Amino acid sequence: MEVILKEDVANLGHRGDVVKVAEGYGRNFLLPRKLALQATASNKSIIEQMKAAAARRSASEKAVAEALASQLGQVALSFTRKSGENGHLFGSVTSADIAHELAARGFEVDRRKIQLVEPLKAVGEFTVAIKLYREVTAQVKVAVAAEQNSDLNAEQEVEVSA
Repeated sequence: MEVILKEDVANLGHRGDVVKVAEGYGRNFLLPRKLALQATASNKSIIEQMKAAAARRSASEKAVAEALASQLGQVALSFTRKSGENGHLFGSVTSADIAHELAARGFEVDRRKIQLVEPLKAVGEFTVAIKLYREVTAQVKVAVAAEQNSDLNAEQEVEVSA
């Protein structure tokens, strides 16, 4: 039996593929779960139309993502956090912090698309990747600076003069 897959099926094929399967597998599993259609001439033409529409939609989404990536390439973010003597932060800069700062600048980016292996916990400059689409990744520069604590310096001066 030949069927046209409506969804990706593990170990069988991808959406839109025409595959040959056993009669029972097609009739009892794929067709009732709406994972496939029987491979008739009319169904093949419907699937071709669906593939063309998906390709057009994918191309437009990729173009939008590439335009956003070129805009994000110009962005440099800066954060100030409290830090210890060696430049190690008491807190951290997370993907949510970066997404919030980008939103404040007019870029709506989901925090899950920001690819931080672990939160930034040191003072310095970093390059953070943002995956906007399958093949489109933007690079944003993030600078983390130590917060100047004037209260701590005043207390140290009092202790030294006493």
